[in-house]
Amino acid sequence: MIHSLEHVALSVSDMERSLTFYRDFLGMKVVLEVDFSDDRIERITGMPGAKCKVVHLELGNGILELFHYYNPIGKKIPPERRQCDNGFIHIGFRVTDIHEHIQQLKKRGIELLGEPTEIRPGAWVVYFRGPDGEVCEFRQLPG
Repeated sequence: MIHSLEHVALSVSDMERSLTFYRDFLGMKVVLEVDFSDDRIERITGMPGAKCKVVHLELGNGILELFHYYNPIGKKIPPERRQCDNGFIHIGFRVTDIHEHIQQLKKRGIELLGEPTEIRPGAWVVYFRGPDGEVCEFRQLPG
């Protein structure tokens, strides 16, 4: 039996920059840090010589697992990648006041992908870019 969705993982180019964003700005809590300088990640991923640092960030019941590979170095997300392209497309965060959070994004110069939109009565969504170009979403629900 599969019990629940446990975590989502994201490969990042700069761990400190990503921690500044997800931990300091979005308020996630670091619950685990591991440096895989031995052969465990190589064995798990099937990538010869793979080495990385992993940090688990918790928010509510969700875990975001950040991977910073220092061997091999990963490719950047292509700037032309769109929400309709196959594969991972965004990380969603529920907020209580989307308009206040949008102001915080703008103050930090964070790129909004579109405009805040009411998708059904009282439910608002906006997409924005994270530190490596990954798409993040703020969603406010009614009530």
